[in-house]
Amino acid sequence: MTELLTSEKSYAPVPGAERIGGTRVVRRTYSLDEIALVPASTTIDPQDVDLSWSVGARRFTLPFIASAMDSVVDVPVAIALSRLGALGVLNLEGLQTRYGNPDEALAQIAAAAPEDAVGLMQRLYQEPVKDHLVGARVRALVEGGAVAAVSMTPAAATRLLPMADRAGAQIMVIQSTVVTARHYSSQGKSVSISDLIESTNVPVLVGNCVGSGAALALLEAGAAGLFVGVGPGAACTSRRVLGVGVPQATAIADVAAARDEYQRRTGRYVPVVADGGIAVGGDVARAIACGADAVMLGSALARAEEAPGRGTHWGMATPHAALPRGTRIKVQQNGSLRQILTGPATSDDGSQNLSDALRTAMGMCGARTIREMHDVEIIIAPTVASEGKALQFSQRVGQGR
Repeated sequence: MTELLTSEKSYAPVPGAERIGGTRVVRRTYSLDEIALVPASTTIDPQDVDLSWSVGARRFTLPFIASAMDSVVDVPVAIALSRLGALGVLNLEGLQTRYGNPDEALAQIAAAAPEDAVGLMQRLYQEPVKDHLVGARVRALVEGGAVAAVSMTPAAATRLLPMADRAGAQIMVIQSTVVTARHYSSQGKSVSISDLIESTNVPVLVGNCVGSGAALALLEAGAAGLFVGVGPGAACTSRRVLGVGVPQATAIADVAAARDEYQRRTGRYVPVVADGGIAVGGDVARAIACGADAVMLGSALARAEEAPGRGTHWGMATPHAALPRGTRIKVQQNGSLRQILTGPATSDDGSQNLSDALRTAMGMCGARTIREMHDVEIIIAPTVASEGKALQFSQRVGQGR
């Protein structure tokens, strides 16, 4: 187990690997933009396609999770998403639990000049998380009829998870830029994901990870779901700041392979959630074909009229007091949550009606279910989005936006 936590065996030299110099061996990896899906010889009516997926005993009709970001999810948004058959995750370390009325802070962030946004957020997020607000937000989710899913970082989970549990949370998410089964620190008590999972009776989803070794360790620790992605998010700058990350198509496929191996060994199937870099219907379809069971949406839902970011979006690492790994971006509000997830679409750029886009793609690929979509043919096709689209790009419509 220690070996899995301290090295990425999936990154060892493999057939077809290349050298970048000396004895240093690397392998080629792929982003979602570099692949495409091949239509099947037998197609399926999109209306016969089943998009449902499960977390533990709980089944969702749509494979969409709203990211636990303050610009994306508040209590009303989480309730609305549950009514649509999706899932919203509330950040228990965000503005919602630091301020009794977070609207003023949200408005300040939305109105800030670009050069002032990060500094403003660093100040706003210095306000401590309040225990009574943690319980109040969870209870509001339950009372509003939402599936009460909440997120916390591993460092805060020892404190926040029991509070959320007592308040009635139904799904726990332990999430950070990178999470391993055990985190060691000379500055304090080590964090054990398995101990946290064993402390509650509700499903605990964990992330983010990108490698087979890290994924297997988290599965063996008891994770009820895995989030995949380091750095592909629209507002994330981790790859530039830290130089760390794996292109999302490869990351999903690696973690999905670990999930499948774990199922062969134990009989337990654990869903994989692609987190980051999912903006349009084609991204959703490719992520699921690579092995994901659902996708986490950040900027795609920050565009919603109901989103608390008011047309802006930022990641959870953006307010970091010492090393921000994100930025605030402007996103064009382009419709309601319902329109973005279930249509009808009035935009030609693929950002609306994600569910029917996925149904259509699955039907074309001959997949009736999410699990069947994992077996469709994938090709390397980095120019597939631009081939024959010169007029769209010159006129800045459709795929040329």
